[in-house]
Amino acid sequence: LGFVLVFLVVVQGIPEVARAVIHIDEQSGKNKYKLLVEGDNLRAVMATHGVKGSRTTSNNTYEVEKTLGIEAARSTIINEIQYTMVNHGMSIDRRHVMLLADLMSYKGEILGITRFGLAKMKESVLMLASFEKTADHLFDAAYFGQKDSVCGKSQL
Repeated sequence: LGFVLVFLVVVQGIPEVARAVIHIDEQSGKNKYKLLVEGDNLRAVMATHGVKGSRTTSNNTYEVEKTLGIEAARSTIINEIQYTMVNHGMSIDRRHVMLLADLMSYKGEILGITRFGLAKMKESVLMLASFEKTADHLFDAAYFGQKDSVCGKSQL
């Protein structure tokens, strides 16, 4: 008589997930499995049976902000910048990265260091003018009578 051993595998789909790959991490000596997911809906992935929500990470800062809050999104920004710099052979002081993450998240939402993100910060005309469209920002500030009180050393 022969015995047949059948494993029951439950496959469950999340519509926002395009692809999932099982990755075996053999560096620690023990075979640890990681599920690499491509797509959105971090909340659904964390709530999936068999997935440890406390060990789940994402590189999508907006998704992390929506699911876990602004502090978790700030940590994601720090981790992703550090990861990118290390993989390109560059080193940067973690405190500088933390300062950048603070600037991107201090308003309670993730703001990019772009023309649109800086415009949402609306703190300093000189800061906006130093980034892009210098003449436009200075003209608008003069036209509308905006004041820019320089109160910190970084604004000098």
